[in-house]
Amino acid sequence: MSSLPQIRCRKGRRNPNGFTFVELIVAVFIFSVIVYSAFIGIKTASDMKSMADESMQRFREIQHAVDTLSRDLHQLTPRPVRDQLGDGYVAALHADQRTLYLLELTRAGWSNHIGFPRGTLQRVAYRLEEDKLFRDHQVVLDSTLANEPIKTELLTGIENIEIRFLDSSNQWEHQWPPLSTLDGSGPAVLRMRPVAVEFMIELEDLGEIRRLIEIAG
Repeated sequence: MSSLPQIRCRKGRRNPNGFTFVELIVAVFIFSVIVYSAFIGIKTASDMKSMADESMQRFREIQHAVDTLSRDLHQLTPRPVRDQLGDGYVAALHADQRTLYLLELTRAGWSNHIGFPRGTLQRVAYRLEEDKLFRDHQVVLDSTLANEPIKTELLTGIENIEIRFLDSSNQWEHQWPPLSTLDGSGPAVLRMRPVAVEFMIELEDLGEIRRLIEIAG
């Protein structure tokens, strides 16, 4: 009597040529985690670079504004200008909180690379409009109402600006020429220069910046 053939069950044995469904799901999940992590890493690096670029641009803006104002004060020259109506003169350095400008001054050293027919003196003025600092300058010293100033935006995000002047008696003044000299006679008062000028710029994002500028002469 012949024996019956034996049948062996191979249930659950893995196919050596592929993956099971569970293994495929796990592999896809791991791949997704890796891709997501790489994306987050790239986005974080990109965001950090953008923030660094914005910070660098902001510091350049602040440095340029502070350097421009400091340079103008360093180059202050005692040359009054005619007022725009032609009735009188405005001091070489003029600061009055009741006027449009925080500060007006005549500066030397106006470069002339192109060779325009003009001198090297320049009349500049600083004004605060909302949270922006502007520098206006005239193409002629003794301008009239017909002369429009050339306007340059220097700095944004400003909370406040304060400027004060050290006189020859070592007293700080918030107006120039000082109130005590306004009754004095003509040219001498108009040409007066302080010993030093201090300005404080309060920024929305970086707080206060102070500079003390010694005035030559």
